[in-house]
Amino acid sequence: MPANRIAPFTISLADEVLEDLRNRLARTRFADVHAGVGPEWGLDPATLRMLIEHWRAFDWRKAEAEVNAVPAFRTEVDGVGLHFVHVRGQGGTRVPIVLTNGWPSCFTELLPMVPLLTRVENGVSFDVVIPSLPGYGFSDRPREPGTNITRIASLWARLMTMLGYERFIAHGSDMGAGVVERLRALHADRLLGAHMINVFHGYPPPARPSLDEREYLQRAASWQMAEGAYAMLQATKPHTIAAALTDSPAGLAAWIGEKFRAWTDSSGKLDGAVSLDALCTILTIYWATETIASSQRLYREAFADVGAMSPPPKAGAPLGIAIFPADILPAPRAWAERWFDVTRWSQMARGGHFPGLEAPELLAADLRSFAGALTPREASSGS
Repeated sequence: MPANRIAPFTISLADEVLEDLRNRLARTRFADVHAGVGPEWGLDPATLRMLIEHWRAFDWRKAEAEVNAVPAFRTEVDGVGLHFVHVRGQGGTRVPIVLTNGWPSCFTELLPMVPLLTRVENGVSFDVVIPSLPGYGFSDRPREPGTNITRIASLWARLMTMLGYERFIAHGSDMGAGVVERLRALHADRLLGAHMINVFHGYPPPARPSLDEREYLQRAASWQMAEGAYAMLQATKPHTIAAALTDSPAGLAAWIGEKFRAWTDSSGKLDGAVSLDALCTILTIYWATETIASSQRLYREAFADVGAMSPPPKAGAPLGIAIFPADILPAPRAWAERWFDVTRWSQMARGGHFPGLEAPELLAADLRSFAGALTPREASSGS
């Protein structure tokens, strides 16, 4: 695609891809397990069997039509083909905002935010941009190393310029929060404000942590041993596990389904906080685009990204942080304020790692409150 050309994009998966998927799911071999063990051993075959059966019967064409109802586009930025959703807000006073998900999610996690943010409330709406991370879904898969969190932040800044937004708010969770931090650090003149879900736990331990920080860092160490093996594998040898997940939809479902059960406010149920249809939409996108491998490689890129792994600039664009109780390692405020000048701190009543699907109305309300407190009216007119 020629540079700077923006073309409408419609998802249309081939019938043979969907038929092959159903056939593979029908031939699933389920592993045996020890009797009497719990979810600490991983996703059990009974839960996986339930997910596989749902996926086999899942109406992708219905989901495809619902996703395609939201305007999406493709363009090229600095040699990288990017897929993105772009919906302009209603009314005349509009705040540009770019939303970024993390792993193992995709752009569809954030689609429930579109109607909530584009409608007018108190005279203001948002122009919503949701790019797919490189290597996720319908954006290009990087063919060589180097597309890390720092570079993605630069791609987002360029994309927003192409769309006519010189200043904007950036929101993100997980990997997306890393992109927001890099935007804040390296493109401060572009940001009206930055909003993140949680705070990265991997910054260097302080010499004199507070009591809250000490307890938090102890929890982080325990979590790494009990739950963090996936991250270390994806950050060191991503190609090994990717071979299995690219070839087996059941393996893909287990790898991702375990995280949706463990990281959501679900009381231990796979479908307690996020519907199985929403999960199967994400699974189908990963499967059909063959991007589970490239999504995992971002972990290796991120862990080697000196900028993203280093302490961030404390001062910068106004920063809002939302803490959802069932997220991975919810950070205490003392940890956040050690690294950032925090403008807004929100302890959310419910939700976990995927708040765009779990609690979109809470997240949208927090973004509106954050934006309303910081955005100059003259900077928020739509373009």
